[in-house]
Amino acid sequence: MIQSMTGFGKAQLELSNSNVNIELKSLNSKHLDLNIKLPKAYKHQELELKKYLTNKLYRGKIEISVQFDDFTSESEYSINVPKLKEYHKQIIDLKNELNLKNNTSNHDKLEKSDIVSILLNMPEAFHKRENEIQTDNWADIFQGVENAVESLVLFRKKEGENLLKDISDRITLIDEFLKEIVPLSEFRIENIKSTLKDKIENAELQIDPNRFEQELIYYLEKQDITEEIVRLQSHLNYFLETTKTNSPNGKKLGFICQEIGREINTIGSKASNAEMQKIVVNMKNELEKIKEQLLNIL
Repeated sequence: MIQSMTGFGKAQLELSNSNVNIELKSLNSKHLDLNIKLPKAYKHQELELKKYLTNKLYRGKIEISVQFDDFTSESEYSINVPKLKEYHKQIIDLKNELNLKNNTSNHDKLEKSDIVSILLNMPEAFHKRENEIQTDNWADIFQGVENAVESLVLFRKKEGENLLKDISDRITLIDEFLKEIVPLSEFRIENIKSTLKDKIENAELQIDPNRFEQELIYYLEKQDITEEIVRLQSHLNYFLETTKTNSPNGKKLGFICQEIGREINTIGSKASNAEMQKIVVNMKNELEKIKEQLLNIL
């Protein structure tokens, strides 16, 4: 069965000191494009995760995010006291070196207040507290990733069911159009024979019957679309059979779609009948809609 390339999956884990939120998003792409967001403590596991996602998801623009929510109520940031002391010492040393002195005590108080403000705006004035993640939880996290992938695949399959119905209906419609062309094609050949015969008789030309028959057969063979009809019918059946195979089959369906288009174009180029041309236009219209849907298929 076919699958959509778009989807969403998520999973949640509860560890000893934090919750783990895992989210997976998938969009259309010709190839596999992975964007993995892991905490620093697990960056060394990225290659393993990439291999797993490649084997499971095959194709698409995939984004996976693994985030930790700490249970503790401590502030996420803290003042980097050693760094500020170092900055302050350098400021005092600079002041002494430049021989700067204060005239009033009020000015001195104001300066101290300004120095604190300045220090708090200096680079690395604050520490961002990193959650202490235990790397021995990777097995649990990887299980969560597997759950998120299963959720994403289920989403893709549901979307694929909707795509399959729409595409199958359009393939069936093309098949119905093809059945309308068959009797028109037979009538067209007979009409060509009759028209040529009338033109020759009206022209009162002396012709060699054997040569005329040879030329007529050659001309009618070029106008005949029986082979195209047979091949197109075969391609339509093969397309529907392929939709029932295991994913990924989107690229293969795209190749079959190209072959369907070639046969329809050939029928259109040979058709010298207004009704046939209208049917060919309708077939092309349905085929274009199928091509658009195939861009969403894994």
